[in-house]
Amino acid sequence: MNESNSQQLESVVQETGAHPQHAVIWLHGLGADGHDFVPIVPHLQSARTRPVRFIFPHAPVRPVTVNGGMAMRAWYDIMGLSIDRDQDSEGILASVRAVDHLIQQQQAEGIAADRIVLAGFSQGGAIALRAGLAQDPALAGVVALSCYLLQADELASWASEASSNVPVFIGHGTQDPVVPMTLGRAAAERLIAASYPVEWNEYPMPHSVSPEEIQAIDRWLEQRLR
Repeated sequence: MNESNSQQLESVVQETGAHPQHAVIWLHGLGADGHDFVPIVPHLQSARTRPVRFIFPHAPVRPVTVNGGMAMRAWYDIMGLSIDRDQDSEGILASVRAVDHLIQQQQAEGIAADRIVLAGFSQGGAIALRAGLAQDPALAGVVALSCYLLQADELASWASEASSNVPVFIGHGTQDPVVPMTLGRAAAERLIAASYPVEWNEYPMPHSVSPEEIQAIDRWLEQRLR
């Protein structure tokens, strides 16, 4: 494991074998950092049967309005309690550009776009959807956990035609007090209505990830990492 710097985003990088031809870029949630999801790697059988490069970037540190202006790692500011409406467009686009750079870096190192999965939890999941559905060429897939669809009303204007068939895994807890499951389901329904191949999963859990969800992600990744 090592630390790397990419367009101001430091990342934890872990590879499950030599010369990986697949990559998973995983974005953490508000106030966490890139180390948060590193422990998931040993639980993914799909990453043990082939060498996969996992990239866990750290979001920039910025003040978060809804938390009284406290500075923490965040992909964008949360400006009000209506988290799916009070959106920091400038911060969102800056994070999308940074994630784009990470994806381009993997391609420059020889991993094709259709062998790259973009995943994220909470804020990270929201950015994963926003960046992943805008890619050209398309990625292998997008994993969005316990999150919502940013700039949903403008989907047609920012989504890429090249990514119109990208597979999307969306998971959410039925007892989530932070990001209500209604927002996750609304994201899934919006994408399904736009003809994206979405797999919706819900679990009896709060704002977290469960072993059952990890198993479902693993099965889904097995189909994407080919």
